[in-house]
Amino acid sequence: MATALETNVLEAQPREAGTKNQAKRVRRDGKIPAVVYGAGKDSRSISVDPRVVTRILNSNTGHNTIFDLAMDGEKTKAMIVDWQYEPIKGKLLHIDLKRIALDKVLRVSVPIELIGEAAGVKQEGGILEQMLRELEIECLPADIPSHIEADVSQLTFGKVLRVSDLPHSDKLKFLTDANQPVAHVTSVKEEVVATPEAVAAEAGAPAEPEVIKKGKQETEDEGAETAPEKGEKKEKK
Repeated sequence: MATALETNVLEAQPREAGTKNQAKRVRRDGKIPAVVYGAGKDSRSISVDPRVVTRILNSNTGHNTIFDLAMDGEKTKAMIVDWQYEPIKGKLLHIDLKRIALDKVLRVSVPIELIGEAAGVKQEGGILEQMLRELEIECLPADIPSHIEADVSQLTFGKVLRVSDLPHSDKLKFLTDANQPVAHVTSVKEEVVATPEAVAAEAGAPAEPEVIKKGKQETEDEGAETAPEKGEKKEKK
């Protein structure tokens, strides 16, 4: 399993903080504005290569990757804690970096990856549903995993895999509630298409269409108009 400590190097150049025009100039030069802070040092405004940042974000460990931030002839361990994309073209606009001390624990969220084929799916025809996709943990930077594996092979109907069932390690401290459901097997819901008769019955309407009733009523009325009442004399011609 890959860990978050990688050998990537992100080159950074100091920049002036402030105006939007200054940020636009940075982007025109092929870089993006960034801020780095943490480890008891002042925050600094810098510019970095978006291609290297994208490569880090798309790696196995993603934003939890710890890399070398090279600036002013020195290297500092850092990680990406926030980033912004342009909403239409999807280009990186800005990132926040945090300096990392390798001897101090970090609080991070890592993805949960389901492994195995659930018995409730294979033998009972159910559907596997994942309710929790990330787990919040605390550990040293070098021990941050790329993901946490959750074995669902024993899951059947009525059984729930919870955070407490996930593999634990002395190096990782789970912060997410131990009773939080991670995955379960649910049944396939059949869609019932209601017939016109069923819809009419639910609405309390009679089964016979109204148009037929109307026709019958009109026929009876017409017969009543043409037939003379008892005792009525016919007009002589």
